[in-house]
Amino acid sequence: MQSFVALAGRALAVFTVLLAAIAGAAAADYPSRNITLVVPYPPGGGVDAMARVVAAKLTEALKQQVVVDNRGGAGGTIGTKYAVHAAPDGYTLLLGHTGTLAINPSLYVKLGIDPRKDFAPIGLVASMPVALLANASYPAKTVTEVIAAAKKEPGKINVGSSAVGTGGYMTAELFKAEAGINVAIIPYKGTAPVMNDLLGGHVPMAFGVLPPALGNIKAGKLRAIAVASKKRFTLLPDVPTFDESGMPGFEAVLRYGLLAPAGTPKPIVDKLSAELRKLIADPDVQKRIHMAGGDPLTSTPEGYAADIDREAKKWGGLVHKLGLKVE
Repeated sequence: MQSFVALAGRALAVFTVLLAAIAGAAAADYPSRNITLVVPYPPGGGVDAMARVVAAKLTEALKQQVVVDNRGGAGGTIGTKYAVHAAPDGYTLLLGHTGTLAINPSLYVKLGIDPRKDFAPIGLVASMPVALLANASYPAKTVTEVIAAAKKEPGKINVGSSAVGTGGYMTAELFKAEAGINVAIIPYKGTAPVMNDLLGGHVPMAFGVLPPALGNIKAGKLRAIAVASKKRFTLLPDVPTFDESGMPGFEAVLRYGLLAPAGTPKPIVDKLSAELRKLIADPDVQKRIHMAGGDPLTSTPEGYAADIDREAKKWGGLVHKLGLKVE
């Protein structure tokens, strides 16, 4: 019996070494063809902006085309599920963010995805604050004035957001709860249609990330009332934080990162992570991330896994606290 156990142990050891060798060989030849970077939202939003920065620079670094594939719908769940079920070979990656990884698993009852088990984190890319934006003609210019207007006309003020489960939507719910007001949150399929209706005056205000709004803010067509970060946003230094606007501790900062399907060989994950950290350290990339409305952020795969866990507890707790569920 002991000799059988010893033989089985040696066979397992040999098999493990062979698997490691195969994985190492695969990493050495990787990539040998185009890579697909799935964006689980339509073009024009914050996730899409970060994905295009990453795709362009990874294409240069890996000497293979990294193609952005927008698969929007259902609050980011369609694209995320697609990435989960892709072959774990490093040729399908996901640009994940707080909505898809930390909010949706608690929000969608039948999602059937656990990002902490179904993905191999590669590394963080950037963080981006959510802001309260208004049409330039809307009379309220401060958070205090917005709250006062909402209390004067409960239930009559519409506030736009991206799809249910996204950071913009959850920040709107958080604002509604913490400010003690009754406003109608109008979720759209993506960030671009929110901006279109905000510009057209169909909704007076909206919660969203800053990249799609920066041009119109500078042109005077939109106004940023406050940003939900601890510090003022670099490109909009005159816009106060919620903390400065009478809502201490109010914070909603989205995090963006690169992931592969679970089971992707570790040497490939490590290779992608190393290249990702290099490109985020590039001053040109940092400038592009700043101009896109974010702050550069890097991590190891293990660091990103820990970050996903922390964010899931934070936003998942809010989902349960507010009793938000989508069938």
